[in-house]
Amino acid sequence: MLEVVAALIWRNGKFLICQRPADKKRALLWEFVGGKKEQGESLQEALKRECKEELDISVEVKDVFCQVTHEYPDVTVHLTLFNAETADEPKMLEHNDMRWIAPSEIDDFEFCPADEDILRLIKQM
Repeated sequence: MLEVVAALIWRNGKFLICQRPADKKRALLWEFVGGKKEQGESLQEALKRECKEELDISVEVKDVFCQVTHEYPDVTVHLTLFNAETADEPKMLEHNDMRWIAPSEIDDFEFCPADEDILRLIKQM
């Protein structure tokens, strides 16, 4: 099972989503910023590294928003989504696109299947 971390970053009532690159698995689907935990890293360290690599932002990792396990045809992922904060302005270093969206806009985007349960929770907030 692959350990994956992601950040739920809010700003002015909207949260940050990123569109996967066209050349990766689950191409052009939307997701939260994050990625795979490397050996020897804590989940929090992995999230800080991924946010820096993908968006050139430093984040303050807060509490766990939720955890989900999802089986894709090629891999099973255990995703830990943390509440996180940043004062930095994200830069697209890896993704195809990024947006700040309100919970009411979730249905306008096609997300990675692993995020579906998380998005239902956000809609209920």
